[in-house]
Amino acid sequence: MPQSLAQIYVHIVFSTKHRQPFLTDKKLRDECHAYLAGTCKRRGSTSIIVGGVADHVHILCTLSREESVSVLVRELKRESSKSLKEKSPALRNFYWQAGYGAFSVSPAHVAVLKQYIRNQEEHHRQESFQDEFRRLLRKYGVEYDERYVWD
Repeated sequence: MPQSLAQIYVHIVFSTKHRQPFLTDKKLRDECHAYLAGTCKRRGSTSIIVGGVADHVHILCTLSREESVSVLVRELKRESSKSLKEKSPALRNFYWQAGYGAFSVSPAHVAVLKQYIRNQEEHHRQESFQDEFRRLLRKYGVEYDERYVWD
């Protein structure tokens, strides 16, 4: 019987619109991360870890053989945004940024990346989201135009 097999790790990063700190409450942030992990699972992309701080998230997951990165990210944003807005009237203006970063990850680097995502709060005492994102873009050799990265 023919099989189509894949093991593609992807590191997805996106922020709240204009990097508004909507996720300052730890309980709410943890619920959002859990919801994102559940959405990955429902879409056939196993979540390894979801983390972040008040203004952005990092998702390390495997990519389903049946879905593109752009569709997965669109659905992650759509479903989590809807869920957050239903939680509180204070979140009615919650939006994710329009763009995102998605980076392929070698299986040999999964453990290191998990630790990096786990330590986001500590990490962001030293580096802003914008500086972190620029660093990731340089690390992965992604060309970008600064005028169109932020919204």
